[in-house]
Amino acid sequence: MKPFAQFPEDDKKKIRFVLTDIDDTLTNKGRLSSLSLAAMERLQENGIRVIPITGRPAGWCDHMARMWPVDGLIGENGAFYFRYDNRNKKMTRRYWKTEDQRNQDRQRLETIKQEILDKVSGCQVASDQAYREADLAIDFCEDVTPLPMSTVQEIVRCFIIAGARAKISSIHVNGWFGDYDKLAMTHVFFKEEFRSDLETIKDHVIFVGDSPNDAPMFQYFPHSVGVANISQFIEKIDYRPVWITKHEGGYGFAEMTDQLLS
Repeated sequence: MKPFAQFPEDDKKKIRFVLTDIDDTLTNKGRLSSLSLAAMERLQENGIRVIPITGRPAGWCDHMARMWPVDGLIGENGAFYFRYDNRNKKMTRRYWKTEDQRNQDRQRLETIKQEILDKVSGCQVASDQAYREADLAIDFCEDVTPLPMSTVQEIVRCFIIAGARAKISSIHVNGWFGDYDKLAMTHVFFKEEFRSDLETIKDHVIFVGDSPNDAPMFQYFPHSVGVANISQFIEKIDYRPVWITKHEGGYGFAEMTDQLLS
């Protein structure tokens, strides 16, 4: 990984979209600083669209789509995208699965939840689970004493044995039923909202992340960036980002913004 301070000047001029994870990419120790919000505003003011891509739940994403300086966002690891039209006061909610399918999945996830809680000591259902529509999030360090990676992998195995997909973020293991992830829904979002084929414009995109569930994005985008705290997961990530910031979390995101707009 190369320092983002060396990002080529010619490439800076091409960037029209910044896609970013949220937890530990825009935040530091669970808090969103004014630096991160200001960085997103500055990107928009310079004609660069900002799209968070997160494992966080639908309830949170509705708020962020309305209140944050963003141009839409993808939530629950690709289960949906939300985009708010501030002028017409209208929210677009686009799900990968139908409501009936999501209801059926929730019943299956309820069984998996109990199995995980019975088998894996020290974990708990994520505090934001009540606001989720498509997945199950198991907390391994946000509101519980941090668990070792071997225990986190046991949570993953419980999902996989039950036929679900599972991804590790910096705070949760997210499990769901469905052939989608962050990247798959990003393709849909760009096609439907920007009338663009992501494959043809990916050189105009930066993706910023920090954890194993960002690996498909790191692999796909030639301008992929990890904030400095990605180093704690680096041996667990299938595909590493091309670039890395000097600072962690939201401070790294602000650093990336400063360099990009310089």
